[in-house]
Amino acid sequence: MLAMELGAEYVDIEFKVADKFMRLLSGKKPENCKLIVSSHNYENTPSVEELANLVAQIQATGADIVKIATTATEIVDVARMFQILVQCQVPIIGLVMNDRGFISRVLCPKYGGYLTFGSLEKGKESAAAQPTVADLINVYSIKQIGPDTRVFGIIGKPVGHSKSPILHNEAFRSVGFNAVYVPFLVDDLAKFLNTYSSPDFAGFSCTIPHKEAAVRCCDEVDPIARDIGAVNTMVRRSDGKLVGYNTDYVGAISAIEDGIRASQPTDPSTSPLAGRLFVVIGAGGAGKALAYGAKEKGARVVIANRTFARAQELANLIGGPALTLADLENYHPEEGMILANTTAIGMHPNVNETPLSKQALKSYAVVFDAVYTPKETRLLREAAECGATVVSGLEMFIRQAMGQFEHFTGMPAPDRLMRDIVLTKT
Repeated sequence: MLAMELGAEYVDIEFKVADKFMRLLSGKKPENCKLIVSSHNYENTPSVEELANLVAQIQATGADIVKIATTATEIVDVARMFQILVQCQVPIIGLVMNDRGFISRVLCPKYGGYLTFGSLEKGKESAAAQPTVADLINVYSIKQIGPDTRVFGIIGKPVGHSKSPILHNEAFRSVGFNAVYVPFLVDDLAKFLNTYSSPDFAGFSCTIPHKEAAVRCCDEVDPIARDIGAVNTMVRRSDGKLVGYNTDYVGAISAIEDGIRASQPTDPSTSPLAGRLFVVIGAGGAGKALAYGAKEKGARVVIANRTFARAQELANLIGGPALTLADLENYHPEEGMILANTTAIGMHPNVNETPLSKQALKSYAVVFDAVYTPKETRLLREAAECGATVVSGLEMFIRQAMGQFEHFTGMPAPDRLMRDIVLTKT
């Protein structure tokens, strides 16, 4: 009441007390003040029918603006809120709380949401997973998002650490491509893709742990991605079909080759991987991509994994031996070996972890780590101390992202810009 008297443009009242507040007002609401009536559900996101009934009940209180905040138990819940935003005939704020609901905060203008909330700075959020105002404006260009904006994003679990939104959104802006790129925290990939199947959801990057499932979820898969058994890029064609690609293997292998060429004398006519013993740690999607790429370049590939059965499965596919991580500690059949870590060991926040001891690293001439947060992992730091040539996961990240950009937009990647963004802003 006092806020209204003092000239507040908006007053937000909880739905549970809205009737009581309206009686208190008794028709004396100032003309320049809009009344937001809010309903909060901290348990789940009800059905579309229940949400529509709630909208009607809130409208009936005399609200100028309807506000509904629900909770996501999985990311597909957000689709119901988008449906309500599109259908609603009155001004509506519709947000889904927590990390799985994050996309509701960024994509609401696409579906006609009245506003979204951002914190003034990191650590000052008024709700979990609330972005900062600076990120909404500078990373996601929220003021430019409209009904025709196409949606891209990175599918993963976890996904909050990813630098891909910073990189792709700025790259899209630089070429005038009307699109936004968001993080999708996904538990069930097939369910996610079935729910967000409209042409507006035009393409996805795919990271841990969904790269192998993505092969099964695509309508068509590029032959190389099928051979690898992992997809890190999905594009929705104009006919609605999802096509899967793998840009990881080119990104990683070219980064390792260039790292070797820059530090060691090599024969320019052949790959510096040819004939070398190449040890891959990890048997997931990225491990498969590295193993496939290294074998294609003539390397002798060895697979090491925490779970021996998975290591053996991949080793059989590429025709090489399999080891456990424990075996790898004492594995040094020759000098000058190449090591590639494709697991999440050492990734933020577990920055003190490493897949291999410093003692064991002494047998390797080249060490690559797919982890790029932090920029220098413990593995790379200790490998450098042992005298190895080190290749950062940032290089793979930049190169695979360029490949994705080209699949998403059909345009050449802005090479220099994307490299500058990764090196300065991430």
